[in-house]
Amino acid sequence: MTNKLFEAALGITTPWYICGVDFDAAHQQLTVQVDFQAGSRFAFAGFDGEHPVHDTKSKRYRHLNFFQHECVLEVRVPRVRLPDNSVRLVEPDWAGKLEGFTLLFEAMVMMLCQNMPFSAVARMVNISWYKVHSICTKYVNLAVEQMDFSDVQAIAIDETSCRKGHDYLTLVADMAKRRVIFVTEGKDASTIAAFSADLQAHKGSADQINTVSIDMSPAFIKGVEEQLPNAEITFDKFHVIAHASKAVDEMRRIEQKSDPSLKGLRWPLLKDRSKLSPEQQCDLDIFVAQYTTKRTARAWQYRENLREILDRKQINVVSEALSQWCTNVPR
Repeated sequence: MTNKLFEAALGITTPWYICGVDFDAAHQQLTVQVDFQAGSRFAFAGFDGEHPVHDTKSKRYRHLNFFQHECVLEVRVPRVRLPDNSVRLVEPDWAGKLEGFTLLFEAMVMMLCQNMPFSAVARMVNISWYKVHSICTKYVNLAVEQMDFSDVQAIAIDETSCRKGHDYLTLVADMAKRRVIFVTEGKDASTIAAFSADLQAHKGSADQINTVSIDMSPAFIKGVEEQLPNAEITFDKFHVIAHASKAVDEMRRIEQKSDPSLKGLRWPLLKDRSKLSPEQQCDLDIFVAQYTTKRTARAWQYRENLREILDRKQINVVSEALSQWCTNVPR
């Protein structure tokens, strides 16, 4: 009765069956012995029909916990003789992609890793960090191999630092489906060439990309022009505003040399006004009111005007306003 109950709970079906259950209270471990019926034949990928068992091999698979106790399946796994006279191991349907785990256990690890660091997951399920990493790497690689980029047309490219210092990663995202489709080391023009090659490896073509959103990196601009010939470049709003903010700060540094009143205004000038404290907002308003005499105040005002322009949705309005803004700023 107990064996039948565990068969139902674990999803064990013919020709497999549970032949024994052992609970070790001292080590908090439940061990379930799984065997197959005598005379069973098994299918093997790439060969038609079912094939006779040549011999067996004992394997252990870590499964989902039984309450607070670890659960391990001890399985007598068959090796079958194939028509070409070779002998191959037949893994059960519920065996995972990595050695020593069931599919359900690996699925649980993957779910936890979406929301927790690997080290925390390793402690929770009582396996090493390296095994958690191996499980995630295996399934990510399988998913990447099956990706189809034939309908990707609009992409966004950006870089991020992955460690302290100057170690960078370049990421490419499909703007339509809002998903990352490519990651590589570096942030130079060669990263765009690597993406173009990966696009072709996944049923895509460089010619199908018609829109690319990037920052103002000369390397990215060069890479897109060389590798994605039909792509129209759009500089994303965040980086455009970031350049304007940098110009405001440079103006403040220059003017502060002769105007001590600018001291302490760096962050109020760079942050969004909505994120400032009431006192900082008051100080900023008083300062900006002096835009006729303070060049930094005028620079701040131009930066805010640019932000408002780029928030507009009508292309003709934005185009006209941006053209006027570009005329005013150098003057």
